[in-house]
Amino acid sequence: MQWETVIGLEIHAQLSTQSKIFSGSATSFGAEPNAHASLVDLGMPGTLPVLNAEAVRMACKFGLAIDAEIAERNVFARKNYFYPDLPKGYQTSQMDHPIVGKGHLDITLEDGTVKRIGITRAHLEEDAGKSLHEDFHGMSGIDLNRAGTPLLEIVSEPDIRSAKEAVAYVKAIHALVRYLGICDGNMAEGSLRCDCNVSVRPKGQEAFGTRAEIKNVNSFRFIEKAINHEVQRQIELIEDGGTVVQETRLYDPNKDETRSMRSKEEANDYRYFPCPDLLPVVIEPAFLAEVRSQLPELPTEKRDRFQSEYGLSVYDASVLSASRELADYFEEVQRVSGDAKLAANWVMGELSSLLNKQDLDIAQAPVSAAQLGGLILRIKDDTISGKIAKMVFEALAAGEGASADAIIEAKGLKQVTDSGAIEAMLDEVLAANAAQVEQYRASDDAKRGKMFGFFVGQAMKASKGKANPGQVNQLLKQKLEG
Repeated sequence: MQWETVIGLEIHAQLSTQSKIFSGSATSFGAEPNAHASLVDLGMPGTLPVLNAEAVRMACKFGLAIDAEIAERNVFARKNYFYPDLPKGYQTSQMDHPIVGKGHLDITLEDGTVKRIGITRAHLEEDAGKSLHEDFHGMSGIDLNRAGTPLLEIVSEPDIRSAKEAVAYVKAIHALVRYLGICDGNMAEGSLRCDCNVSVRPKGQEAFGTRAEIKNVNSFRFIEKAINHEVQRQIELIEDGGTVVQETRLYDPNKDETRSMRSKEEANDYRYFPCPDLLPVVIEPAFLAEVRSQLPELPTEKRDRFQSEYGLSVYDASVLSASRELADYFEEVQRVSGDAKLAANWVMGELSSLLNKQDLDIAQAPVSAAQLGGLILRIKDDTISGKIAKMVFEALAAGEGASADAIIEAKGLKQVTDSGAIEAMLDEVLAANAAQVEQYRASDDAKRGKMFGFFVGQAMKASKGKANPGQVNQLLKQKLEG
C-alpha cells in the first residue's frame, strides 16, 4: 500500500520584548534560576496581570506579513492544567478569539516550485517555567525565569506532505520573524521551537489518519529526522495490524526515535474559559495602519528584488535573502564594489566557507562588508588576480590589515600587467622548458590543451601569482604558436 504523510506544525516564537507579557520581569536568557520571576510570574494570590502592548504590536506585525485577518477584538483565556513549572495552575493563552486569524506563507521546495501553506491562526500566550532534572540527585528543580515570557503560537493547516516541506516551512517562518524583528529565532536557547502533528493515510483517502504530536523539537535537522521516524513508525504499526493512538511523543536525537510521553484521548483536553483578570483587546484601525507602515521588506520581496535589480539567479537570490543580516551584508558589498555577481559569489563562497569553519554568524564576520567590497574593486581593476584575492581575504580575516589596499601594498601583491615584463618572464619559462615546448608544437589539439595548463602553471609560479592571468594566457598562446 502507498501512504501519504499529513503534517501540521505549531511553532512557538518567543517575542523579543524587553519584559514579560503580563509582568515587568526581564526576558533575557541565561540569568541565574528564578532571578527574573516576579510575584505575578510566581502566581501569588492578589497579583494581577497587565498586558504588554509591544507583544500585541509584534503579533499584529506577523499577521500583516502573512496576509492574515487581524481580529478587531481578541480575548485571553485560561488553559487549565497542573504541572510543577506552572505555578498558577493555568496558562494564559487565547482559544476562541485569537489575535491573528487565517493567513498563508509561500515556501520554495528543493525543485524550485513554490507551495502555499495555510496558517490557521497565531495567538499570544505566556510561556511556562522549566523543570531541571540533571543536578538534583533524583529530584527536580524549577526555574521560573521563562514563566510569563511572551509567545506567539503559529498554527499551520495540515497542508505539509513531507519532512522536507516541514523544514522549508519552519525555515520560512524563522526567516520571517527575524526579518520582522519580533523574535531572534535562536533555536538552541528555545526562542523558536516546534510541535509536529504527524499522521499517515492511504494515498487517495480524504479522511485524515490518527495523529501523534511530537513536542518541542528545536532544530531544523531534528524536525526532519523526528517526522521521518514517526512516519515510518506509524506505517509499520498499521501494516502490522496495529492502530495509531492519539498521543504526545518526544523525539530522542541520541536514539533517533520518538517515544510516548502521554496519551491524549481528545484533541482538546484542557478546560478553557475567558480570563477574568484581562479585558478583551480591541485593535483599532489607526493602530493597525501604524503597524503596517513599520513593516520591512519581507524575505520573498527581497528575493524577487535581488533577481530583478541585480540579475541574480533564483538560487543565489534565495540564499542571500534567507536572513536579513546576510541580505544587508550582501547589499553593502554590492554597493561598495558595484558588481552584484562578484559580490554574491564572494559572500556565498569564501565568506560563507570562513563562517562555517569558524562557526560564526554573519554578524560576527571577521571581514566587514566594506572590506570585502574594497577587495572586489581591486579584482575588477586588475590590481590583483582572483588567486591573490583569496590570499588578501585570508589576511583580512586574520586582522593583518584594515583594508585590501593596505594588505596589497604591505605584502607587495600588486598584479603585474606590464606586457613587456610578462613577455620577458614567459621567455624565461619557455627557455627553461624547451623540451616541453617542442613536444607541445608536435602534438595535436587535444594534447596541446592539456599541456597548455602546464605552461600557465609554470608562468604563474615564476611570477609568484602576480602576473595577470588573462595576459599570461594570451601572450603564452602567441609564443607557443609562433
